[in-house]
Amino acid sequence: MTESSVAGEPARKFGTFLGVYTPSVLTILGLIMYLRFGWVVGNVGLPLTLFIVLLATSITFITALSASAVATNMRVGVGGEYYMISRSLGLELGGAIGIPLFLCRTLSITFYSFGLAESILAFWPAAWGQPPAATTQLLTAGLIVAIIAISGRSAELALKLQIPIMIAVGLSILALAIGVATGGIQAPEMAPSYRTAPRGFWYVFAVFFPAVTGFTAGVGMSGDLRDPRRSIPRGTLLAVSTGALVYLTIPVLLSVTARVTPVDLAEPGIVWIQIAVLGAWLVFPGVWGAILSSAFGSALGGPRVLQSLSRDRLAPAFLSRTSSTGQPTIATWVSGAIALAAVALGGLNAVAQFVTILFLTLYVTINLSAAIENLVGDPSFRPTIKVPWWVSLAGSIGAIAVMFLISPLACIAAVVLELGLYLHLRRRALRREWGDVRAGMWMAVARFALMKLRENRTDPRNWRPHILLLAGDPGKRISLVRLASWFNQDRGIVTACRLMSGDLHDGTIEIDRVRAEMEAEMSDAGLTAFCEAHVVPDFETGVLGIAQASGVGELAANTVMFGWSKRRERLASQLRLMRALANAGKSTIISRIQWAHEPGQEKRIDLWWGGLQNNGDLMLLLAHLLRLNPEWTNARLTVRSIARSESERDSQNTGLAELLAETRIEADTEVMYEPDPDRDVADIMHSHSALADVVFLGLMMPPFGDETRYAERLVQLAEGFRTTIFVRNAGRFAGDLL
Repeated sequence: MTESSVAGEPARKFGTFLGVYTPSVLTILGLIMYLRFGWVVGNVGLPLTLFIVLLATSITFITALSASAVATNMRVGVGGEYYMISRSLGLELGGAIGIPLFLCRTLSITFYSFGLAESILAFWPAAWGQPPAATTQLLTAGLIVAIIAISGRSAELALKLQIPIMIAVGLSILALAIGVATGGIQAPEMAPSYRTAPRGFWYVFAVFFPAVTGFTAGVGMSGDLRDPRRSIPRGTLLAVSTGALVYLTIPVLLSVTARVTPVDLAEPGIVWIQIAVLGAWLVFPGVWGAILSSAFGSALGGPRVLQSLSRDRLAPAFLSRTSSTGQPTIATWVSGAIALAAVALGGLNAVAQFVTILFLTLYVTINLSAAIENLVGDPSFRPTIKVPWWVSLAGSIGAIAVMFLISPLACIAAVVLELGLYLHLRRRALRREWGDVRAGMWMAVARFALMKLRENRTDPRNWRPHILLLAGDPGKRISLVRLASWFNQDRGIVTACRLMSGDLHDGTIEIDRVRAEMEAEMSDAGLTAFCEAHVVPDFETGVLGIAQASGVGELAANTVMFGWSKRRERLASQLRLMRALANAGKSTIISRIQWAHEPGQEKRIDLWWGGLQNNGDLMLLLAHLLRLNPEWTNARLTVRSIARSESERDSQNTGLAELLAETRIEADTEVMYEPDPDRDVADIMHSHSALADVVFLGLMMPPFGDETRYAERLVQLAEGFRTTIFVRNAGRFAGDLL
């Protein structure tokens, strides 16, 4: 049941401070701030610590800018980062990121609960002895249940609890500053020592970097915000800026205090206790608050990602249901169940590293999304926060570099996981009701390629078959479309065109419906072709108009392909069109298809040669392309010719052998010696090629007014063969294609 279908008060919508800034800044100022800063300063000194902070923060700040750019260009729905990526880069890539994102946030609940449980047990009275082995797991499980119960009941309550948490974190930082001021000041250590970090600077950087992550916690609350387009960029950028300011201040305080030595700083543990005024009394509430806040952020964000995945049919539909208060209750308890199951792992140190890597892949994708949107230049991309594409790209590269620094193995595992999810979702052929950047990206690539093709005019070596197929109703002539696809072999373009007589003014013909039916028929047959439907006053006028206008630049149609017609007048019309098409530089193919191959027999292709200038080059090239298809790979190609004298036969045999060697086309040759000039050429051809599966014949240009007689001749020729392909090469490369 959805929010709209349930009686009760609508869900509370939050503003910038409570909905975005608070969860984001508290996730940044988390446990790692207390555990890592002293260790970093104690190993690399103050200057390099500040450099690490600036470098790490710059990556997150750029990512925050990119997220803000994308967020201000759309109405962000439930799912935060997943929603933005799926609407920008496509549902498949969004799902490949969103599913691991949900798991990351769910496992983070367990991770933070473990940390909170262990810190609480640090106060276990010594008089009671060592706590039982299962105490940590039981306490962790109890904390998970409490966190999930509060989050599932009310997001407002969970977010309001972060106010006292923020106060506790602020008091701990203030206590640190007072402790430094009252404990004496000393000169900071400037040079790196690597006391407890022998693996060097980049190891220290990799250990520290997770401290600046988590700024997208507020983005995950997008579905609960009054104005996501406004609140996400403001709250996120302010949170990152606050985190950067705090993180630039704390190393200075730790390095100049006289209460501890650099050696003490380099040791693991919460060194703040030794420095801060009142020690553990103010530090531990901040630590616990930071952990609890991060856990609440994960418990609020993860279920909303799952809810959005469900709405997009990437997860079961029931997971998208909400309570009367608008909370994704079912998704929340599913997250809780997974988090509880993860308690059985006993510890999540290894998982924590993998989770960090997955979050970094999210940052990579967010930056790429903004960069591509900017580069593609879709008119719809009008963000109120503008970020240059190269800045977003730099953020993406920086995140990738950090991934490898943290763990090359975990990085590879994360990439393999998300690539596998992407390929799986691609195979599902997911339907979406929104446009994404991919269409614009391919448009930009296509435009760039067309401009380059214009600069570099096509040479005979680069000729490709761009076939305009006059297929009529493709459902009735699917074999013709398949033959065109075989000629194409993914090297050119096939455009299946259906002409319908009529008048566009009366609007009686639904062109979009006809085109959709054609595309469905192509899909059912497993064929790839562009489909067009046109209303024309008559056949010849329509063909000439469409043939001249078809395509763009060097991708314009260079070959027009007709199916066979039993009506002599239609065949004569095709021959008249052949003359006009030749004047426009378009070659012509007329195909009579009668597949009659016996299973188990070798397929035969016969090509009757009349010379390069008499269509031979295009016929031989088409026969070669046909044999590239798996169904025709082992077909026997024979180039046949007729000689009227012994010397002519010898010269033709030599010439054909040299031609095939030069063109590197595997084929047999056979020159028939027929001295009788009165014997009809058609009889000779029929006697040798009657059993061939496909026969290629050249087309002559009939004189004006003689098209009907020539059509009768073609009928006579074709009736003696199975499948006949008549070819006329009228392109500007006639005689040069080979």
